Amino acid sequence: MPDVKPPLDLSEVVHAICDTNDRLAKQLSRRNGHPLPSRDKLIEIVERLKAVLFPGYFGLSEMSADNVRFHIGALLDSIRRDLREQIKRGLCFACIESTGEKCPHCEQRALEYTDAFLARLSDIRHLLGTDVQAAYEGDPAATSPDETIFCYPGVQAITYHRLAHELHRLAVPLIPRIISEHAHSVTGIDIHPGATIGERFFIDHGTGVVIGETCVIGRNVRLYQGVTLGAKSFPLDDEGKPIKGVARHPIVEDDVIVYSGATILGRVTLGRGSVIGGNVWLTESVPPGSRVTQIQAAEDRFENGGGI
Repeated sequence: MPDVKPPLDLSEVVHAICDTNDRLAKQLSRRNGHPLPSRDKLIEIVERLKAVLFPGYFGLSEMSADNVRFHIGALLDSIRRDLREQIKRGLCFACIESTGEKCPHCEQRALEYTDAFLARLSDIRHLLGTDVQAAYEGDPAATSPDETIFCYPGVQAITYHRLAHELHRLAVPLIPRIISEHAHSVTGIDIHPGATIGERFFIDHGTGVVIGETCVIGRNVRLYQGVTLGAKSFPLDDEGKPIKGVARHPIVEDDVIVYSGATILGRVTLGRGSVIGGNVWLTESVPPGSRVTQIQAAEDRFENGGGI
């Protein structure tokens, strides 16, 4: 007969995890039961916001001119309550992390941030309308603007981004990044909420696109799959840690097209109307109207003393 092992004592596992995770214990002690923002709740809120921005396309599909105002009003009322609570949790989390105690003004600040965000929804809707039109006009396979709203990951990603970006502009902690990382997991497109993106923005196909925190993208810009607008290097402080908030990502001016697989790194400028070819590796600025291919980019690196 084989030896019969006694059943696992889960309390020992719990103690072992907690005893070896000092940071967890300290965080729980500092929060003293105060809840963190809920990722699931935020995703639900974003889905309701999509139903506000595109009524009839998301959420309730039986929409008409007679009931759309009532429907949007009811959605916004529920969104306002739920978003305010999540923003308050994010603000309290940031206060506890920085000072060790909850800020007495988080409740009022959460209300102000929520209302400021909701007041911007009509502007977000305008921008998204231009993005949808750019997607329809930029892809000969698109049969209608409606198809791009329903089906295109690039349109979905920019929808999430424009919502997250407004919260980022308001300096709401944690929540914009939760939204952007959810978009990343759903679409395969990684846009930091800090990136500034102009109207008529279109990502075709989309998978693998990366847009960094300090990118500035003009109007009528088109990117294809696998494009990276990233940082070349990170300035470090005296302790060897990256300095936060330094402008380190590309500036893409109006009417630029970047084809699939291109990698543009550093605080470089792609001049207006430029076309960057597929799989180009670029770490230098290019003037307006440039046409950059792999061969040209390689020749420029050799001229500047670099290698492939």
